Amino acid sequence: MQIDFHYYATYSAAVLAGYTHEESQIIAYSAQFVDCCSRTFLKMVGAPLSAATTQLQLELMDARTDPVGLQDITRIWSSFHFLPGDLKRTRKHASKAYIRKMRLVCDTNGELLKETVGLAMGRGLEAAGLAMHVLADTWAHRYFAGTPSLVINNTNHYFYEIYPDEQGVLRERPVKFNNNPASTDVPEKGYYTNSLFQWDESSIMNLGHGRAGHLPDYSFARYKYLPAWGEYREILKDNPHDYYHAFCQMIYALECIREEKEFALDTYAFKKVAPYGNEIMEIILKRRLDASADWKAFGEKLSGQEIEDFDVSKYQQEYMDAGNEHDETFLGKFVIAAMRQKSMVTNRIYKSGSLLAGYSIDFDLKNFTGIKDLKGIGDFMHLVEDRLKGVKDDEEKKDN
Repeated sequence: MQIDFHYYATYSAAVLAGYTHEESQIIAYSAQFVDCCSRTFLKMVGAPLSAATTQLQLELMDARTDPVGLQDITRIWSSFHFLPGDLKRTRKHASKAYIRKMRLVCDTNGELLKETVGLAMGRGLEAAGLAMHVLADTWAHRYFAGTPSLVINNTNHYFYEIYPDEQGVLRERPVKFNNNPASTDVPEKGYYTNSLFQWDESSIMNLGHGRAGHLPDYSFARYKYLPAWGEYREILKDNPHDYYHAFCQMIYALECIREEKEFALDTYAFKKVAPYGNEIMEIILKRRLDASADWKAFGEKLSGQEIEDFDVSKYQQEYMDAGNEHDETFLGKFVIAAMRQKSMVTNRIYKSGSLLAGYSIDFDLKNFTGIKDLKGIGDFMHLVEDRLKGVKDDEEKKDN
């Protein structure tokens, strides 16, 4: 998803969930900030690099692709953008290595989503907004995994867009992909950009939905393709349906967080949204690359207040001037929420028997708040060191 949904639609969901204008802006800002909180940004403000929730293209180009580097990538993208749907998924006659990767495929209404929402309860608006980013992306990014993998994320020439003609009749046409990152998608002609095909299983080009381009990020898009992890059986992705469900689920989740009541999977605020259903679907179905203006107008109509434009630098000076009071700032609260979320997801992947995201421990038991590791890997190396220390301690106990 993009800023139109993560910022403006999330603001609208927060208002409908009963939050004030000011609270809704913080929730929306936090949701969008997940796409901005890179190590480059964190290094600039002097915040812990372990709180990174995304990686810039330049960072990915320089990223290590040895096992430790790939684990670091997976920790970020699986925790915040491609939440695994089922860490118990299995398949007959498949290798353990393949099954471990397949279990990282993102999907909606998984147990990790329930934990994500629960983790945000009682921990502030910043944590709530971060959780809404994760929730929304389970709908947009479902069927792709947050780890570089050709055998999981690849698509092939069978990739068709389903689009309305001038009379509104749905038609099919093959998507024309190109690999020029500087080019602009042209929905009217079915021209889209995707990542360059690479045979290397762990190439960065095979991370997430890169092989499908930005189609998962457009609310209007409907397409069918043959995913590699699905043994190249056809899957239909209906974004209008999914984005509407994402919006309704965000409202319900935010109500749960505000009221601190248990979040139930596959539950949506359909009744609350019904009076605005046609207007929302009109926004979702409009074929353009950025729906921010329409979502902003809708949100402002709901609250009667003006939504300020997103400014990535809004809170950085506050954090830099905070001295030893970082935890009381917006960025400080966001950093803690990010490290909790990353620790939780990585811990669940680790406990499933997979090291694709590296070793992990419970953040709340081994609180790493405030760690400043400027070497680039951040919390991962601290967890490795803790793990090795634990192994050494166990060996010493056996000797005794």
